[in-house]
Amino acid sequence: MGVNFKDLIPKTTVKLEDLTGKVIAIDAYNAIYQFLSIIRQPDGTPLKDSSGKITSHLSGLFYRTANLIELGIKPVYVFDGIPPALKTAEIERRKKVKAEAIASYEKAVEAGDVAKMRTYASAATSMKDYMVTDSLRLLKLLGLPSVQAPSEGEAQAAHITKQGNSDYCCSQDYDSLLFGAPKLLRNITISGRRKLPSKRVYINIEPEMVELSKTLRECNLTYEQLIDVGILIGTDFNPEGIEGIGPKTALKLIRKYGTLENAIPYIKNADFPVDPKYIREIFLKPKVTDNYKLEWKDPDEDGIINFLCEEKEFSEDRVKKVLERISIGLKKEKGKVSLDKWFG
Repeated sequence: MGVNFKDLIPKTTVKLEDLTGKVIAIDAYNAIYQFLSIIRQPDGTPLKDSSGKITSHLSGLFYRTANLIELGIKPVYVFDGIPPALKTAEIERRKKVKAEAIASYEKAVEAGDVAKMRTYASAATSMKDYMVTDSLRLLKLLGLPSVQAPSEGEAQAAHITKQGNSDYCCSQDYDSLLFGAPKLLRNITISGRRKLPSKRVYINIEPEMVELSKTLRECNLTYEQLIDVGILIGTDFNPEGIEGIGPKTALKLIRKYGTLENAIPYIKNADFPVDPKYIREIFLKPKVTDNYKLEWKDPDEDGIINFLCEEKEFSEDRVKKVLERISIGLKKEKGKVSLDKWFG
């Protein structure tokens, strides 16, 4: 779900080319879900190999990540660990949504409604264990580092960025800000021309950056107050939020009363199933680790061709062309780094 900060947060459009040489800590599950949801046939069917295993995630991970590497960007994918206990309600909500989407998809199939088939199929997207295994294998073959978070991947990505070991963290959700990410990038792995669900309309999705310091300044909030605004709206750890409280109202309340506890007496039906201090604690003191190593290596081209083309039945011609682009991009970046060192 993610906290609904869409209308509150100041965003700046960026170009991928401007991120050359930058390290980006990417919320892996968030990106993979996007790939699984977007990369589908017109009727909503995901890409599969001849054994019936889904490969949409590998297609997105390979081709979209290749675009970043070619530009000299250094991605690191951060994988989720064990979710906080308070996330149980959100996980159950998602399961229910997926179950309803599957039922609606089956009805659309019976009716022969291709547009609805794709919409409901995307909503029914779920991740299997083998998809994570496949993704980790591909990243290793690409020479890219991956980090296993003890809990929330967004929290770990934010931690890596706060430590100065990455320049940005990347996720479609704004929760990264609540975890203290100094700079958040969105739309990095899904930028480009996209068709709106159930409509014959295409839009151009551009990468954008959100800075925590700018957000706090323009919203006139402290970091802790931003977390309180998020809790009022609803987070993954209290998905319902407070009924009738939207982003703008939540912002006004926290600005006026200073803290969530001070604001609650003035909110009608302000019922929290759990003490807000426990939700706040997840963001202020998330479970993260310093036990990681960020190291980028040259891709194992033969290994990639064997995995994607021989095992997963990707087009060998297309994969080789992408590997050639990656090779050229890496050589350019290495040459640039050498020049920078020489003239530095």
